Amino acid sequence: MDFQMMRVQSLSEGGIAEVPAQYIQPPEERPPISDDLTIIDNSDEENVPMIDVFGFDSEQRDTVCKLIGDACAQWGAFHITNHGVPFELLDQIRGVGLSFFKDCPDKDKLKYACDPNSPASQGYGSKMLRPEAEAETSTVLDWRDYFDHYFDHHTLPLSRRDPSRWPHFPSNYRQVVAHYSDELKLVAQKLLGLISESLGLPTSCIEDAVGEFYQNITISYYPACPQPHLTLGLQSHSDMGAITLLIQDHVGGLQIFKDSRWITVHPQSHAILVILADQMEIITNGKYRSAQHRAITNSSSPRLSVATFHDPAKTVKISPAFELTSNSSPPKYREVKYGDYVSSWYTKGPKGKRNIDALLINS
Repeated sequence: MDFQMMRVQSLSEGGIAEVPAQYIQPPEERPPISDDLTIIDNSDEENVPMIDVFGFDSEQRDTVCKLIGDACAQWGAFHITNHGVPFELLDQIRGVGLSFFKDCPDKDKLKYACDPNSPASQGYGSKMLRPEAEAETSTVLDWRDYFDHYFDHHTLPLSRRDPSRWPHFPSNYRQVVAHYSDELKLVAQKLLGLISESLGLPTSCIEDAVGEFYQNITISYYPACPQPHLTLGLQSHSDMGAITLLIQDHVGGLQIFKDSRWITVHPQSHAILVILADQMEIITNGKYRSAQHRAITNSSSPRLSVATFHDPAKTVKISPAFELTSNSSPPKYREVKYGDYVSSWYTKGPKGKRNIDALLINS
């Protein structure tokens, strides 16, 4: 059987007892056996902060800014509630995503398959890096399938949004994704303002540095895995762009690396998880660090997540904010053109935070 050409969902639903070799992580990357979510219970463990943003009410702004600043500095991630995105829409985006993977016939899914000669963030697929990068780094594959509204599937800017290239199944898929895109853009803009203010910067400072959002939405499906202690649903990495907004289903599996250990993020059905990405770390001159995270698998239940990435244009040059540097606090990161950063990420592979760490001036 040619496992390389099969989607992970097909492998899982085919009833295999052992994971094919290309999905087996090296020993140092494997999650502990206790991290199989069919047996783990970390309900009493320290977890990502939950912040009520009160509908971004101006009367609560100072309090919310303080909480967000603390979460950014300590975690690089936090949940928000009362964010203004309708609960029905959160349920709908999860619903259409799950229906695409579970109910759409394989022959129809494959109409949107990734180009095997390009990074697999162009449609439906299972692989992420460029083929030459996989050959050079012996990259282990993630135990997941996904549909990524990226490159030819951009959700923003509107000039590059082309719903005709998105799945037609279920029938409301395109409408839901477009609506979700618009709502999440508004939330991301408001959050950048709060993060700027939490650092004592003008409200528009970080958004001005990022420029017009290049947004893409990744719907990831993590099938049940017969050997979860050997695999990862998504390898350890920090996101490339500015800010990521993520929702997951009730199963859970996302982990954030903090204080030299992996902490499983408790699923929160109608909260949005905010994840700081690498360009945010550069702009804040390391005062706020991007969150290193991964996804683990389990042996009994498939999992779905929806990540909405907000990135600069590839022509934008990113550097530490002038207001956060001085003679006593010089820039810690070299300026980088975002397109070059993306190319490096896809060529070298993520491997934790090595791409952002490579920009440290004293590295």
